[in-house]
Amino acid sequence: MEGFLKRTAAELLQRGVDIKNFEVVLPNRRAGLFFTKYLGQLVSRPTYMPKVITIEDFFYDIVGKRPADKLSLIYELYKVYKSISGSKEGFDRFYFWGEMILKDFNDLDQFLVNPEKLFVNLKEQKILESDWSFLSSEQIDLIQAFWASFESRDRFHQEKFLKFWDVLFPMYQGFNSSLDTLGLAYGGSIYREVVENLDKVASSGRKTIFVGFNAFTGAEEKLIKYFVQKFEAEIYWDIDQYYLDAKSQEAGMFFRDYRKDKILGPTFPEITPNKIVENDRHIKTYAIPLKINQANMVGAILETIPREEENWEETVVILPDEQLLFPVLNLLPDNVNKVNVTMGYPVKHTPIFTFLEAVVDLQRYSKIVNEELMFYYKPVKELLATVYLYDLAPEFSQHLIDEFSRNNTLYISSKVLREGGPLFAQVFQSMTTATLMDNMLALIKMLADPLEESSMERTYLFQCFKQMNRLKVIVDKEIKEEVSIAFLLRIFKQVFGEIKLPFKGEPLQGLQLMGVLESRNLDFKRVIICNMNEGSFPPSNSMNSMIPFNLRKAFGMPIQEQNDAIYAYTFYRLLHEAKEVHLLYTTAGEQGKVNEKSRYIHQLQIEMDQDGVQKEDTITHIPVNLSPTRAIVIEKDKSIIDHLKNYTKPLNSEWEPVSFSPSALNVWLDCRLKFYLSYIAGIDVPEEVQEEVDPAIFGNLVHKSLENLYMGYIERKKRKVLQVSDIEELKDFIYPAVMKAIKEQYFLEEENPQLTGQLVIARDVLQKYLQGVLTKDKLSAPFEIISLEAGKKYRAFVPIEFHGEEVLVALGGIIDRVDRIGDTVRLIDYKSGQDKKTFKSVESLFDRESSDRNKAAMQTFFYGLLYEANFPDNQYFLKPALFNLRDIFKDDFNPYLQENYGYRKYREVNNYADYRNDFVSGLRSLLEEIFDPNQVFDQTTDLQKCGYCPYAAICSR
Repeated sequence: MEGFLKRTAAELLQRGVDIKNFEVVLPNRRAGLFFTKYLGQLVSRPTYMPKVITIEDFFYDIVGKRPADKLSLIYELYKVYKSISGSKEGFDRFYFWGEMILKDFNDLDQFLVNPEKLFVNLKEQKILESDWSFLSSEQIDLIQAFWASFESRDRFHQEKFLKFWDVLFPMYQGFNSSLDTLGLAYGGSIYREVVENLDKVASSGRKTIFVGFNAFTGAEEKLIKYFVQKFEAEIYWDIDQYYLDAKSQEAGMFFRDYRKDKILGPTFPEITPNKIVENDRHIKTYAIPLKINQANMVGAILETIPREEENWEETVVILPDEQLLFPVLNLLPDNVNKVNVTMGYPVKHTPIFTFLEAVVDLQRYSKIVNEELMFYYKPVKELLATVYLYDLAPEFSQHLIDEFSRNNTLYISSKVLREGGPLFAQVFQSMTTATLMDNMLALIKMLADPLEESSMERTYLFQCFKQMNRLKVIVDKEIKEEVSIAFLLRIFKQVFGEIKLPFKGEPLQGLQLMGVLESRNLDFKRVIICNMNEGSFPPSNSMNSMIPFNLRKAFGMPIQEQNDAIYAYTFYRLLHEAKEVHLLYTTAGEQGKVNEKSRYIHQLQIEMDQDGVQKEDTITHIPVNLSPTRAIVIEKDKSIIDHLKNYTKPLNSEWEPVSFSPSALNVWLDCRLKFYLSYIAGIDVPEEVQEEVDPAIFGNLVHKSLENLYMGYIERKKRKVLQVSDIEELKDFIYPAVMKAIKEQYFLEEENPQLTGQLVIARDVLQKYLQGVLTKDKLSAPFEIISLEAGKKYRAFVPIEFHGEEVLVALGGIIDRVDRIGDTVRLIDYKSGQDKKTFKSVESLFDRESSDRNKAAMQTFFYGLLYEANFPDNQYFLKPALFNLRDIFKDDFNPYLQENYGYRKYREVNNYADYRNDFVSGLRSLLEEIFDPNQVFDQTTDLQKCGYCPYAAICSR
């Protein structure tokens, strides 16, 4: 394929001069590799190659310097900033905007801006009048406009900006002075040094050829002009008439200026190519719903390429968004046998970065308990689930993860965690600020050792190891301030977040995958560009800089307009030789914004109407099933019938079957499918560690606290009857009862644990509730406690017809408290919610269609049935009661059930026996429905019940 670099190589060879006497300067290394490849293809005999070099290396070689790594530069800048400003800001806080200042310093040096003029306070008009003759009137207007807008701001922001602005020039001077002393430099300072000493720059003895440049920095332009004038250097421009001659085309902005220049102008060719207009091409655009779907489309496009045209070196996939790299690689078709990736992939998107970050973060969640190191469960659980630990010891990791939920464990001992093996021991140890770096380096080495030398993960780890070593040197030798784990975590995120993984491979073979700027000077027959959306290609119009826009523009520093021109040129030059162009953009919005297709697509669709250009638009749809979700119905087969038999026993049998609880019967009435999933299929709801005191946990704490309070009394007094004086005495035991409940719930082993956050509030609320219960009990004293929640589990049997014979169905439950006052036995259920005590009738308790069915009333009647079964000789009234703790402080508090037998007419339930027949009849009908072979397990029709159902996802509701 005859592209720009190949034509340039051919022209140099046609001169008949030994090519080893050429020095070819290109914008980047990738272009140099392809240029060397084309030279190798075109030479007809063995010969020495010319020197091929990038423009950056060209500058660096002149002065014999290379830029220091960014981390070291930013830290040197930080030291200068602290000495000038007296600020106590930490290095981790400084890093982000220190990086921005370094970039600004780099820009002002590369564009040869006088820093003293730039950073001076320009509010004084006299300075403009006397000392700015080198600026045009337009530039001066821009500067005045900025300071005029600055004057309109409030005093606070003015002073804050000026305080910062005043230190920038001293920072610039101090920074460069410090680097000179240390023998260090940054890219911009090297560029400035070269240009300021141009008269000392000597010829290399070779003919210098500058190839494929578009936008020069000020320093580059000055050096290239010097070489053109002094050493008769030549320039090969990679241009097209389409955007060069049209002033409306931003892609040609820089070229139009250079063509007017008295030195650069004569280097332009007499005849400018017009390939974009003259060449035939097929341009196809694709509207893709989601960003990730672009990877599928790239694979589909590549799959359609005929086998005879599978010269993959002539096909390029441009990825403006590097996160698409792995999805595209994973979805390449089988016919793509070789791939070359020419772009860096951010380490922060890799699993190893997430793992290392979690290990560092783990140290913030450790504490010492009884001289034992303990780790907070959340980061531990996340680490155990990673591929690095879980795959190493799956059974051990899963066991610990399950233990967290089963025991509601908030902290776990490092001793337990270290039993997983050497890698577990390396991760779950105490790392101080003095040892963290060494431990992390050792951890990275442990992870890398078992991997193959050429594996991608080992490459990730190498990059992390290298950067961690640099960070360690700076922290150990330079940072004198007190360093915390939080500091190291923040700087870890800042530094590692910028590392990009360079891919290694054969760059001249296979399908080419690259970023936008890596495509400069390269020509391809088939071009596929992803993310053709505004904000992605071209990138969004945000240039992070500490120097305001007006000042950047006035002093000739790069601004967004120039950035747009660079990207426009990069796009249009891909069209020079392309026969097929596939442009993919997404339609799904992000962060509340509509995704718009790139301006370049609009321009092509409007402007390219010449013969030979085919344009085609395609909208890609993701199939969506709009059919309604099918109703789930499960019929009772033999296995289900056999399972239900576990809840029954024949008459006069000694067999102890599983029993139905009142909760199970309420679930059946709410939703038969939910009953099936929970009690037949046995699908457990995933348990989670409950760190917050949610309503369910608070209810547990209420029950445990009251049980501790009264059980403690019985154990101390060796009696079950409570007098009024006993109630007063019990108030002193409220706090220990509550604390014991909290310790049991959260598995706290300390004698006097220090509670924090919600537990402090819960403890105080619980004490208040228990005082309320004792106040009401005092009014009822004396009374005898018959049983408490932990003291007895009640069971009963109800006969039903099943498969033509009578069987007994087992029922069971735990009554929170059973006590006796005079001739009445109270069946008390503690409630921490808003349960009502009114019900319309016994029949309404079994009416699944009723929206106000009283589940709590049904449960307390169920307790009446259980009590009678366990005490068949009972002669006392059985009185169901609900102790709603939220209402316990009301003056009219009444814990007893109320039957609503007419409009505003209520009758208190004084004896379960009065309702026994109706209740047992309704219960028997309910049980017979459960065991009816023809009654299917189906979904409830009341969708409100699905709101908090743990199985809602199964039903797609």
